[in-house]
Amino acid sequence: MELSTNILAVKQSSTMQTAQIKIMKKQNEMQQVMIDMIAQAARSAPPSGQGTIIDKTA
Repeated sequence: MELSTNILAVKQSSTMQTAQIKIMKKQNEMQQVMIDMIAQAARSAPPSGQGTIIDKTA
């Protein structure tokens, strides 16, 4: 009886680790997508006329 309990505990532990790894991979993938979007926006040129004159009226 104790052997089957140990086997069940090991299997549950393995399943939990697999789930945690999949969650971490998905989080990393989503973070990479966000980083890529920010990097792409940073590399793109500003619209024409933007940043050429400083407005000191405010």
